[in-house]
Amino acid sequence: MIFAVLPRRALSATPLALVSALSLCFASGLATGATLAAQALPEVIITGARFASDPAFAPIGATVITADDIRRAGAADVNQAIRKIGGVYGRQSLDGSPDFSLDMRGFGTNSSQNMVITLDGVRMSESELTNAALSSIPVETVERIEIIRGGASVLYGEGATGGVIHIVTKRPQANGRRGMLRAEAGQFGLRDLRAALAQSWNGFALDASVGRARTDNYRDHNAFELDTFSGGAQWAYQGGRIGVRYDRARQESELPGPLSAAQFRDNPRKESTPYDVGALDSDRLTAFAEQRVGALDLAAELSRRERTARSAYFFTPEGSKATYESVQTQFSPRVRYLAPMGAMLNELVAGVDLVKWTRVTDSDYSNADAAQKSRALYLRDELTFGGEHKARVAVGARRERFEKDATDTRAFATPYDSQQTLNAWEVQGSVDVMPAVNLYAKAGRSYRVANVDENGYRSSPGLLAPQTSRDLELGVVYGTGSLGATARLFRHQLRNEIFYDPSANGGYGANTNLDPTQRKGVEVDAHASIARDWRVNANWQYVRARFTEGRNAGSEMVLVPKNVVSARLAWVPGNGHSADIGAQWAGKQRFGADFANTCGVRISSATTLDARYARQMGAWEFAVAGLNLADKRYTSNAFGCNSGIYPADGRQLKVSARYDF
Repeated sequence: MIFAVLPRRALSATPLALVSALSLCFASGLATGATLAAQALPEVIITGARFASDPAFAPIGATVITADDIRRAGAADVNQAIRKIGGVYGRQSLDGSPDFSLDMRGFGTNSSQNMVITLDGVRMSESELTNAALSSIPVETVERIEIIRGGASVLYGEGATGGVIHIVTKRPQANGRRGMLRAEAGQFGLRDLRAALAQSWNGFALDASVGRARTDNYRDHNAFELDTFSGGAQWAYQGGRIGVRYDRARQESELPGPLSAAQFRDNPRKESTPYDVGALDSDRLTAFAEQRVGALDLAAELSRRERTARSAYFFTPEGSKATYESVQTQFSPRVRYLAPMGAMLNELVAGVDLVKWTRVTDSDYSNADAAQKSRALYLRDELTFGGEHKARVAVGARRERFEKDATDTRAFATPYDSQQTLNAWEVQGSVDVMPAVNLYAKAGRSYRVANVDENGYRSSPGLLAPQTSRDLELGVVYGTGSLGATARLFRHQLRNEIFYDPSANGGYGANTNLDPTQRKGVEVDAHASIARDWRVNANWQYVRARFTEGRNAGSEMVLVPKNVVSARLAWVPGNGHSADIGAQWAGKQRFGADFANTCGVRISSATTLDARYARQMGAWEFAVAGLNLADKRYTSNAFGCNSGIYPADGRQLKVSARYDF
């Protein structure tokens, strides 16, 4: 199920005239559109301002993926669900893991640093140049995934210019038990075993899940192994709940390396680095609490994540080995006051985010010790207005201070010790202009800071400047019992975008602050019931990413397809049979080194197809599924000019059996 719902967040210190104009012209309502959508689709609780939301404060234009959607589409992991069902463009991982680099609004190779991913309110996005390890989340534990596109730094801090993805795990049922056993096998030596069990007694609940996956993957020397465990305990009582959760993941990868254009044409499965390997260990412990006191909702999460990454690259016969050990601690208390004010409903939220991150490196080329601390305070207020044309208006602001330091006697970058303070704001509103039609507008400022890897190999003696973006979005939401759609126009004006420039540092390349850049475009999400047993969902993103000033003014940004179109057709007759088929087309894009747009060729467009058929027989489900059914040869990662190519996966067929109890 994918659908759009009406407004939510808020933000800040903008002039009163702008707030007044929005309240008159756009403001937002308790949601005729959301009510109509709820008539057609199962009810879900949308995360509001980092709280389970009153229906009046549902997020603007959110895409929601439910557990049923994930199972029906046969998504093997959270990352795949976001791509296949949510329509988010993803680039093939370079290590054989299922953790594709997700890209909202065309941020190319730095897309992971321009979006925020949270798991039950805890930030998963890394302070390094790595993707969030979504493969560590057992997909069977996920209740829903919420995708909110566009700038959101007020509530979620740095790196939220492209948007936010919330992953929400299942809450236990009162006095109930549920369990699952699942086995899957397929081409390229795929073996995947999973089990999950949850039990509750009155207000107390326990749950646990384990997984073990092995695959040789499509390319030579690209085997991948993953072992996961997730377990939690929680106690719900009158007015609140408390709990703790532990997540563990161990993965090992063989790294096949890039190919030349000739190698790619001759044999895309070939490896070029037959001895390179990597491994990742991740442990995450989270405690949480929620409490209602009168008209106040109190909530907090305290989490600690330990992460060890190991690699061995054989540029020389002796090889080069490295170990990175990082620890991140986050504490996020917050409070909400929700109360009527005459004919209006008011939601006031205030919160603090405290994050401490450290990393120690032991390698042949670096012995870096790096640390980053951030302290943030945010405040937002949102009002709903009744009447014939229900409306909402919201404002909010965030102030965040970063402290960074690093020392490294072996690397090229000089040590640093710095402090940076950044502000974000946003104002938004919407209005129901007629039954089933809502108009909305959002404007704001978002930001991100350079991470330790970017500052570790930079183009300038001083630290890279913070990246800022002026964000604007206009949208319309339409919804009836059998048809719904959301259309958005967006623009991000970026200053000091942080990016790797291959032409910097005398042609050796380095991380740098780019000349001013821009992202602007259109997004359309739609869903429809086209017959009693048939449903269709579709997503289209058109984005123009380019330099607006400097020596490359007018040139397109690299590794950004202008168009990405996704569509899915589901058949659910309710007699034990079900089928789901999907397609995604990504248009042409510039090669990763083509900043001046002088490379004579581009990465070709590609269309991929996937499908799944399942048969339910009592507690058993048997399914057959296929990815890249047309066996399309293509790439989403190529870092030279028609070179440095990492081929995408070829066709893969899989069968699975699942038993629920």
